Amino acid sequence: MYHKPVMLHESVEGLQVQAGGLYADVTFGGGGHARAILDKIGDGHLFGFDQDRDALANVIDDRRFTFIPHNFQFLKNFIRINGVDKLDGIFADLGVSSHQFDIPEKGFSTRFEGKLDMRMDQNSASSAADIVNSYDQEQLTAVFRKYGELPNAWTIAGHIVSYRQNNPLLTTTDLKLAIEKSLPRHREFKVLAQVFQALRIEVNAELKVLEIFLEQCAGLLKPGGRLVVISYHSLEDRLVKNFMRAGRADGQIEKDFYGQPQTPYELVSRKPITPSSHEIAENSRSRSAKLRIAQRKDNG
Repeated sequence: MYHKPVMLHESVEGLQVQAGGLYADVTFGGGGHARAILDKIGDGHLFGFDQDRDALANVIDDRRFTFIPHNFQFLKNFIRINGVDKLDGIFADLGVSSHQFDIPEKGFSTRFEGKLDMRMDQNSASSAADIVNSYDQEQLTAVFRKYGELPNAWTIAGHIVSYRQNNPLLTTTDLKLAIEKSLPRHREFKVLAQVFQALRIEVNAELKVLEIFLEQCAGLLKPGGRLVVISYHSLEDRLVKNFMRAGRADGQIEKDFYGQPQTPYELVSRKPITPSSHEIAENSRSRSAKLRIAQRKDNG
């Protein structure tokens, strides 16, 4: 299976899919969520976005579906190019798909020997190898501290800089060898995963791209339209929470002259929805998932 969709029922229910509606699944991947949405939209239309060329193999042959092989930061541009001004719902399942994790040459997984790549868009210029071989210790420390939330970021960065003086880091194994002395006993797998996460976020500018996407959503949704987002780590979830709460990346709620909050959304769920114990048992990769839902105000 390319990717087992996470919280499939909860996501589609959260969108409140209406027959004849216009929707966007901005993380198409294996098409699991997209197919469930298409089952409900009648003669409506669904736009699917994915920058990973592997997703092309999963494109749905349906006149009600348009696949757009680009990053979701360009959502507004391509929706308008296709003659659509407003949407009834937007769905995003952030992070890395099972398929991407399970292909060694993509370099996302700590489990496999593979190129130190980590690019979600294979046309992107810089890979993880470029970063670990060119950033200085201060730059690497900033990446690991900000995106991996690692307290020993300086030490990890220093070991990388030392290792590459004699050996370029070209594979995932090279990276693991370079930092093995930085990994605390009994927590080495967790810390290693945080290092890989930090590099992946840097390579793909994930948080900046997510912010650009979220800035567009309120303006693209019809009144009553739903924004449904699944995130997998605290940095993503914080951004999603802030935009749904305040319409801003910093989460600060603006008020009008009379002190009334000026926010674009009503929160459908104040706390994130998490997978059931049954789903986690069936799909361990869903364990860290958080689903948030917001509805566009009529006059927000």
